[in-house]
Amino acid sequence: MKAEFDMHLLDKISFSIIVPLALLLALAPFLPEPHLWQKLKMLYAGTLVRPVDIFDLFLHGTPLAIVALKLWSGLRKK
Repeated sequence: MKAEFDMHLLDKISFSIIVPLALLLALAPFLPEPHLWQKLKMLYAGTLVRPVDIFDLFLHGTPLAIVALKLWSGLRKK
């Protein structure tokens, strides 16, 4: 029941809102390199240890995760 409610909540979020938001946050700041890319490199290297860096990873990655969940949910319904 709870998982079903969560998927209904995802259905209420419009792609026209979440996709631009996801792209903006994933690519910000544009120079010298996007924070998401920087934090993923740090995670891979094992240097993602400071709380502010972990928060940054979640901040910049969450909208992309929501887009992925919406796509997965849409494919699962078909």
